[in-house]
Amino acid sequence: MTVLQMLKPHAGLRVLVTGGASGIGLVIARAFVDAGSRVHVCDASQAAIDALLEVESQSECNAITATLADVADKDAVERVFADADAQLGGLDVLINNAGIAGPTGGIDEIDVSEWEQTIDVNLNAQFYFARRAVPLLRGARDGGAIIALSSVAGRLGYAYRTPYAATKWAVVGLTKSLAIELGPAGIRVNAIQPGIVKGPRIQRVIEARAKQLGLSYEDMEKEYLAKISLRRMTTPDEVAATALFLCSPGGSGISGQAISVCGNVEVL
Repeated sequence: MTVLQMLKPHAGLRVLVTGGASGIGLVIARAFVDAGSRVHVCDASQAAIDALLEVESQSECNAITATLADVADKDAVERVFADADAQLGGLDVLINNAGIAGPTGGIDEIDVSEWEQTIDVNLNAQFYFARRAVPLLRGARDGGAIIALSSVAGRLGYAYRTPYAATKWAVVGLTKSLAIELGPAGIRVNAIQPGIVKGPRIQRVIEARAKQLGLSYEDMEKEYLAKISLRRMTTPDEVAATALFLCSPGGSGISGQAISVCGNVEVL
């Protein structure tokens, strides 16, 4: 195998992507399909799943299947794995992608229910999926892989977004601990820390923060970009490409890492 060939995942990987019917999750799912993988996704939005499956029904490979699920619901997680096993017949890669932005506000303004929901979706769900995936990953052909989506907010403080930042730091701790625990079984565990990623989600985040600080959207966006060394947003494709590399032979020696794909966000 040449070095160039090592940069592409082996064909036939069985991949589960949480939050995979839209946004970064969908871009990651499609990237794995393009690399010859079979992919099952779950998502909390029936509309997003319907749109995805409509596109898939017109595709020759029809390589993505889906389950409607709230990732914070333990019973729903069991349904996801039942469906994934029926569709894939095993598992080689878990992409723990699902997450929410959580509330924007001072610590004394955040409602307890909003804090708890952010913890449930962004952190507890990662545990639920990893817990169920590991027994399957032990049987992976080339050693299984878990990729957890953290955030640049998992390495920097983030005022007015404390629930989100707290969960994303916790995801890194979970990742590094699981890498140590599962390494002897050949299972690699890494986190990707996207920065300010182009798309509707970051637009909503900027709008909320602009309102919190009394700024226009345009001025708030300029402030965000000024904090990035490359002075541009990251693309979903750049995040997906990193996920592919981590699951390729070229990434087979990488575990326990939190890899920022962010253009070097300097401060939040």
